[in-house]
Amino acid sequence: MTNIPLSLPLGPLMVDLPATSLSIENIELLRQPAVGAVILFRRNYQNPRQVSQLVKDIKQLRSPSLLVAVDQEGGRVQRFQDGFFRLPPMHSFSKIYDMEPERGMELTESAGYLMAAELLETGLDFSFAPVLDCVNPLSTAIGDRGFHEKPSGIVDLAGAFINGMNSAGMTATGKHFPGHGGVIEDSHFALPVDRRSLSELESCDLIPYRALAQKLGGIMTAHVAFPNIEDSLPTYSSYWLNDVLRKEIGFEGLIFSDDLTMKGAHGAGSLLQRTRTALEAGCDMALICNNSPVASDLAREIGDSFSTNQLRLESMRASPAAINRDCSVIRKLLTSCV
Repeated sequence: MTNIPLSLPLGPLMVDLPATSLSIENIELLRQPAVGAVILFRRNYQNPRQVSQLVKDIKQLRSPSLLVAVDQEGGRVQRFQDGFFRLPPMHSFSKIYDMEPERGMELTESAGYLMAAELLETGLDFSFAPVLDCVNPLSTAIGDRGFHEKPSGIVDLAGAFINGMNSAGMTATGKHFPGHGGVIEDSHFALPVDRRSLSELESCDLIPYRALAQKLGGIMTAHVAFPNIEDSLPTYSSYWLNDVLRKEIGFEGLIFSDDLTMKGAHGAGSLLQRTRTALEAGCDMALICNNSPVASDLAREIGDSFSTNQLRLESMRASPAAINRDCSVIRKLLTSCV
């Protein structure tokens, strides 16, 4: 692997890797102008030492270095496990919160701090967390990943989790805008359709975004259709991304698409068409996952045709704080309480 970093602005694509180390083909992909970030999955992880080296290798390829992220929510969505604290599902904090709100928020804040502190030690920049969707027991995609059934509970608990992340030096990314909890289907495997009106969405799903927008560095879109509000999916909709999220809610951070290879995203044509549509609609960064050869072809096709807001991208970079809390104490506290 070359030791000379390529001087190149960060591009609008976030891609993944197939293994626990970089191949020549991976390096060629990550040095494409269209690439700006890497998302890691469980297949990329063996132990903290290995993943730290992988992150270091990724970051040595370019200047400024590529951003590196992971889904480390807790519960069933935690990519790094052995060597990391097994975070509980976020909904488990709601039971404590409902009885003792302040204690529930304190524990949730500690979980956010611990999650971020452990990841920052490996050199990662951020985790795609927290989930801001309203909890619906029937939702196969969200379920216990959400903090609470009530938007007020989400605001309190997710807000505390964000505070913990921030205090460790990690910015937060809320998902899935404008809401994935109102549908049963999982957009990985189908296109969920939510037939609620805008007023119904305003009464629940949009409340956390309005309340927490200024605390978030990033927001990820939902591949969910809202035909009684807008024809296009939020990922492909200037209405949702610019009119609602940017102008009405006032969000100034980075907008990520959810993975454009997911079944729920397929309605906008080829992967190239989906990517262009998402970026033109207002996404700052498009995720292309689980198909490295296709990602390589796409990166070459996109080239440098989309300029990216470098300040927004840089705002997602980790700024690790001095570790001023004993993580072993937090681990014991969470193990005994949740």
